[in-house]
Amino acid sequence: METPVDRFFEQWSADQAKLKNLAPEIQRGFGALFQATMKEGALSVRDKEFIALAIGLATRCVPCINLHVEKCIAAGATAAQILEAAGVAVMMQGGPTFTHVPEVVRALEHFGALEQ
Repeated sequence: METPVDRFFEQWSADQAKLKNLAPEIQRGFGALFQATMKEGALSVRDKEFIALAIGLATRCVPCINLHVEKCIAAGATAAQILEAAGVAVMMQGGPTFTHVPEVVRALEHFGALEQ
């Protein structure tokens, strides 16, 4: 059965293809900023992804949550580490952030990260 996270990633891919055609300068500009910022540096890529995920949770940005859970996993993070980063976001931002932690769990399930 298709889940909301499955639908998100399908729609995200379609939306990015449209954006590339309709507003390539926006995609290029953000892509360049993303690449320059999220590469290995004084902080590891994994650490940067934890920060991005926490900010996505704190701002209640569901696309950010889904995408940065995916990137955390790709950077070698475990489900326990991802959930701990989510906990830090809740500690800093409170109840509204807490209500979005299930988005993290659904994304972890989507990527099979809870089956470890």
